[in-house]
Amino acid sequence: MAFVLPMDGPDFTFEESLMAQGYPLIAGVDEVGRGPLAGPVTAVAVILDPSNIPQGLNDSKKLSAKRRENLYDLILKSATVSVAHVSVEEIDRINILQASLLAMRNAVAALAPQPAHLLIDGNRVPDPISIPAQPIVKGDSKSLSIAAASIVAKTVRDRLMAELSLQNPGYGWEKNAGYPSKQHILALQRLGVTPHHRRSFRPVHNILYQENK
Repeated sequence: MAFVLPMDGPDFTFEESLMAQGYPLIAGVDEVGRGPLAGPVTAVAVILDPSNIPQGLNDSKKLSAKRRENLYDLILKSATVSVAHVSVEEIDRINILQASLLAMRNAVAALAPQPAHLLIDGNRVPDPISIPAQPIVKGDSKSLSIAAASIVAKTVRDRLMAELSLQNPGYGWEKNAGYPSKQHILALQRLGVTPHHRRSFRPVHNILYQENK
């Protein structure tokens, strides 16, 4: 069962409870990039050092870009972190939900050392996964480990989309990160579909359909 508990901001309660039950290493897991029309979906797993947790961790959406960048550096210096991307081709093949779950599984698998327990943002645990796991709805605003994962995931993916925007100017990916902003939709209609677009997403699919009529 997913936990839905009101809280002003993330803390270490979930992690401390699991440690008291005998789980020494706890990883927070989050993903970003379900909604964009372009670019991969990105997942991150983070094992925080309880004695060296950066101050100010929160849901990445509640932080400024500058604050996220600062915290990103602090997290990478103090925690164990792994990142996994799932490509647009795979998203189109298996659908965005399954791609998001795959990205989370891959991020967890890449952690070294492996955690003893997972805290996963959302209402479901990626299957199959061999490590005990607990889903937490709005976990990035409740668990510091998930908040850290959300910060790293958004920072990494935003940087990637900014790099792709240099190769594909006009779509505004450096600002919209591939999400369907007005500029992005207009650019799709004017410039067409790039290899980085998700062809299974309706706005992209519709443009391809019109081009092939």
